[in-house]
Amino acid sequence: MGSFAISSVVMVVVLVFYVFVETNGSVGGCDLFHGSWVLDESNSYPLYEISKCPFIEKEFDCINNGRPDQFYLKYRWQPTACNLPRFNGYDMLTRLRGKSILFVGDSLSLNQWQSLTCMLHTAVPQAEYTSLRNGDLSTFTFPSFDVKVKFSRNAFLVDTVSESIGRVLKLDSMEAGKFWEGNDILIFDSWHWWLHTGRKQPWDFIQEGNNTYRDMDRLVAYTKALRTWAKWIDDNVDPTKTRVFFQGVSPDHADGSQWGQSYPKSCEGQSRPLSGSNYPGGPHPAETALKGVLSSMTKAVYLLDITELSQLRKDGHPSVYGHGGHRDMDCSHWCLPGVPDTWNLLFYAALFQT
Repeated sequence: MGSFAISSVVMVVVLVFYVFVETNGSVGGCDLFHGSWVLDESNSYPLYEISKCPFIEKEFDCINNGRPDQFYLKYRWQPTACNLPRFNGYDMLTRLRGKSILFVGDSLSLNQWQSLTCMLHTAVPQAEYTSLRNGDLSTFTFPSFDVKVKFSRNAFLVDTVSESIGRVLKLDSMEAGKFWEGNDILIFDSWHWWLHTGRKQPWDFIQEGNNTYRDMDRLVAYTKALRTWAKWIDDNVDPTKTRVFFQGVSPDHADGSQWGQSYPKSCEGQSRPLSGSNYPGGPHPAETALKGVLSSMTKAVYLLDITELSQLRKDGHPSVYGHGGHRDMDCSHWCLPGVPDTWNLLFYAALFQT
């Protein structure tokens, strides 16, 4: 960079630009997250062959689970006023040499992590890699680049503990944060598990301070947990050393009435995205809550605002092709190759174009 001094005026301009792109998802004044899906029948899509990624979880491997239609593989996200930068996995690994990326979240975070590891692996197929799982932490390493891409399963970000009264979700506790320290890039996700009830609900009580609840409005609880997370980021992250992203809220397509469909009532049999740029069902309430929390933070967090562009992809879920023959209907996760690959194109653009 040289030894010359940067004037205070230039420093202010640079800081303003940094905050702008971190909060608005803009590259050169273009909103990457507003656009539409276009059919791309070139050889560019899909971005990789699933056969080249033997480590992909079976629940995301829709092709080998028997999905017969292929259109969902050929759609490209097209921002309204610009083009997404072309993904270059070798370039990404080279720029990240000696660094670590940590994804923290639920199985939708796993979806994106697996997509990225596959995109990087197929970009350098001859490079050695290791893939290890230790409890809730999975680590994919490219030794020749000294790059680690990690995933820590943590569905709520705040702590869940076992106490005498049972399993407790603590909305104002974040002991898990100590495991996030020391990484160069953090990318968070949470929402999917906040909706589980009955046998799938992983807590018996909710605690906030000295108050214990059997239950509370899930969106309210989610927002309280996000505020605890936001305070931890503001108090503990040095933005000169660590960049922080939030994946945004990955939508499901379990209710066809959201896009004006009466039958089938879910993502079953969907083979094409919704046309246009706007989702008929309107904004996702959890995404609205997330944006509110992010706007109150003192440290810049880049929102990968994937919600609306993913809402348009009613065709991108495993449906009945997520578990290799079982008839479970999965309208929450995403097939790979598929929509999470676009999330990673946006992640790549955010890392190196802003």
